Amino acid sequence: MSASASCPFDPIKIGIVSVSDRASGGIYVDKGLPALQDWLTRALKNPLQFEPRLIPDEQATISATLIELVDAGCALVLTTGGTGPALRDVTPEATLAVAHKEMPGFGEQMRQISLQFVPTAILSRQVAVIRNQTLIINLPGQPKAIAETLEGLRASDGTVLMAGIFAAVPYCIDLIGGPYLETDEAVCKAFRPKAAIRTFS
Repeated sequence: MSASASCPFDPIKIGIVSVSDRASGGIYVDKGLPALQDWLTRALKNPLQFEPRLIPDEQATISATLIELVDAGCALVLTTGGTGPALRDVTPEATLAVAHKEMPGFGEQMRQISLQFVPTAILSRQVAVIRNQTLIINLPGQPKAIAETLEGLRASDGTVLMAGIFAAVPYCIDLIGGPYLETDEAVCKAFRPKAAIRTFS
């Protein structure tokens, strides 16, 4: 999506990274990057520029990719894949290796949401960190789980039963000096203290 001169919202660059040996090797079609881009496009009103990367489960490659995206000016970087207990799952280690601050609440909330669906959610090791002025979050590998953890759980009438992690993302990015993210409340209502809320005409 290109920025519009009449759009009142800050443009934002977002890194999206799918970590998979098989998808990066062409064995199957990657579903992580399209799922991330689709959800973010629906959830955010800002003009968006995506920086997609499809890479193998190699710790050094993952860390280097995250640093590259931070240095390229991404305010937010979301990864998918490589967060389980398997031998090749090293995304959390690669993410922590580039961190200046760890944000454990994101991983805790993702596991709480996923536990509503499957008991094996306790095997997930997603982490979130801050590097410079960028928030980096590891997400699950499945598109359905990506949407659930970002958006949260709703009743059949649309009432929010459990907030998704993205509700806290815009204010976190505010606090680290990034652009102001405006969400579409039909998808995800961001929470900010009253003093931090901007109004747009």
